[in-house]
Amino acid sequence: MNSLWNRFVYTVQADLHTMLDKKEKKNPIAMLNQYIVEAEKQTQSVGKLLERQGKLKLALEKEYAEAAAMVDKRRNQLQLAETTGEEDLIAFAQAEIHAYETRAADLAKSVTESANELMALERKFEEMKHKVKDMKVRQLQLMGKENVTRAHRRMDKFISPEQADAHVSNVEEMKQYIENLDRNISRDYETSSMERRLESLEKNSAKTAEIV
Repeated sequence: MNSLWNRFVYTVQADLHTMLDKKEKKNPIAMLNQYIVEAEKQTQSVGKLLERQGKLKLALEKEYAEAAAMVDKRRNQLQLAETTGEEDLIAFAQAEIHAYETRAADLAKSVTESANELMALERKFEEMKHKVKDMKVRQLQLMGKENVTRAHRRMDKFISPEQADAHVSNVEEMKQYIENLDRNISRDYETSSMERRLESLEKNSAKTAEIV
């Protein structure tokens, strides 16, 4: 039963891939357009993560600056406590200095790591944007080729009667129409000319009869 089910699944998947391949071959530009839309969405999503990483780096730098400032403050306070000889204040200031120095050292390491990570992300992000831009350029190139192909097909249908369909008038049809129109005009002209000559004969005949 499982073997039959797996065979059915593989058959469906194969048919699906075949259908997608045919769709891509039939309209590659539409598939590229869809791919570009997805790539732009991913780029925007990564851009937001990059922006958040920059804010986190600034927050770490702020924490480091505050910790370093507190180290300096507690050192000054320790000097004052040592001049007064107040042991409890001296012990408190020393503990504070140790705590803030430890925190500042840890934050300094984090700031450096964050800066390096942000720089690496920015390089990859720029590379990602270049890839999307390259795809857009490729899109324009393919659209141009598609447009040229369509133009050639329409001109070929127009010029070549064997390629014309029921919706497109070709050169031969237009030529035939012009020839028919020329024959009709020529026939009408000849008829009119004959009528004028006959009328002229009638007038001349009438004048001759009057003279006689």
